Amino acid sequence: MAEALETPVSRRLASVKNIIIVISGKGGVGKSSSSVQLALALLNQAPGTRVGLLDLDLTGPSLPRMVGLDVPGATVHQSSAGWVPVYVDRSRRLGVMSIGFLLKDRGDSVVWRGPKKDGMIRQFLSEVRWGDLDYLVVDTPPGTSDEHISLLTHLHPMFTPTTERPTVPSAVVVTTPQKTALNDTLKSISFTRKLALPVLGLVENMAGYVCPCCNEVSDLFGSGGGERLAEEQGIGFLGRVPIDTQLVKLLDAVSKGEIPGADTDEGKETASEENKDEFPLLDKYNATTSSKVWKDIAKRVVEEIDKGRAIVAAGLAKV
Repeated sequence: MAEALETPVSRRLASVKNIIIVISGKGGVGKSSSSVQLALALLNQAPGTRVGLLDLDLTGPSLPRMVGLDVPGATVHQSSAGWVPVYVDRSRRLGVMSIGFLLKDRGDSVVWRGPKKDGMIRQFLSEVRWGDLDYLVVDTPPGTSDEHISLLTHLHPMFTPTTERPTVPSAVVVTTPQKTALNDTLKSISFTRKLALPVLGLVENMAGYVCPCCNEVSDLFGSGGGERLAEEQGIGFLGRVPIDTQLVKLLDAVSKGEIPGADTDEGKETASEENKDEFPLLDKYNATTSSKVWKDIAKRVVEEIDKGRAIVAAGLAKV
């Protein structure tokens, strides 16, 4: 088996066990909220799990707002070892990096051509000091764009598994049940095949609305389209996620700064030895209906990663 080429990106990410790239064929399918929920659900898989969230939607960064970090004090710091992520919790189990932290005014637009985007992505991958991570969840823009090509180009040396690193970067595809979304999702799946990006599975988001009064489910955007597409394309189906009013209210409260992250001015002011292990966002998320669904999805994601690792390990053992 060929040896993996070492690059600044592969050296920096050597302490990251698994890289999960979240993609979608079009905007408006809940990809970014899915990235956040996947990260939170992975934290629930085992005590002490550490997760990073990397926001590569350079022109529309939304992750800081979704995790309570789009408020004063949430800034990236430069250290001798690289950029320090902004942390959601005091025990530093969930770190976030986004261009949103680097803008002087959070309302500023980012109008960049391809080469500048590529340079920013290279910096995010090679200069962020994540430390030891179990998972790095990468939120990408909708569709297939310069950002996706740059990301996979810089990660390409890591697609060669080694004894030290038996897992390779892989994708989770997010869609909704509508025909339009499914058509665009098919293009994203084709993209992963052309660039040899393994797919862990597909998530059908917004799959029905559960009435909070009577619990009746209404299929607002149809039903089962994502599962059928996954079966047709020979990829795993990870689960169906209904619209959850509890999650909507939680994300609204977080975006207003009512549940501030640890690395914000308010979070630092209220820090103490007694509450150093508190994780308000995760606790409140675990009370939502969505968390139960995503717990199962995260479990399937981990199982798929473990399967891939076992196959690679068996292959390496024969070399």
